[in-house]
Amino acid sequence: MLKMMAVGSFQANCYILGCKKTMEGVVIDPGDEAFRIVKEVSNACLRIKYILITHGHMDHTGAAKELKDIIKAPVWIHSLDSPGLGFPPDGTLFDGQEIEVGTYKLKVIHTPGHSPGGVCLCAPGVVFTGDTLFSGSIGRTDFPGGDQKKLIKGVMEKIFPLGDDLRIYPGHGPSSTIGQERLRNPFFR
Repeated sequence: MLKMMAVGSFQANCYILGCKKTMEGVVIDPGDEAFRIVKEVSNACLRIKYILITHGHMDHTGAAKELKDIIKAPVWIHSLDSPGLGFPPDGTLFDGQEIEVGTYKLKVIHTPGHSPGGVCLCAPGVVFTGDTLFSGSIGRTDFPGGDQKKLIKGVMEKIFPLGDDLRIYPGHGPSSTIGQERLRNPFFR
């Protein structure tokens, strides 16, 4: 099961991903509105195993501490972006890591460029791209630690090879597919 919520004034996408068989789940990028997220988790009857952060910008981390305190789940982020969390993380995400949630695995793909420690999270049939790749665009690279060349290289070498049918769920805006982005995204022409 997958629930997408646009939260806060930046309308950052927060995702609640759950396994129907075990009722285990994760929250990805709780940027704001902790109580709204908790309500959705409760409605879905999920037991949240991890709070996963794709990168350390406030619009994706803003509700992490409050959410952690309420649902008692550990917060994980890449070490290069952990300063943006504002509190010590409980775990570290790294390239190639596999995180078990119920009957499936999330694979961590380090994709720096929008931020030094940006990651994408790949689950069966989907990839959560944070602010690395959007429908029709890419994440900003003019922030401290940003690097457009690295971001484009990371998408072309690590995300596009995952397969055209994979659905992308970005940090802002609508979902897309890798195939659509390969064909239509102006940054990859």
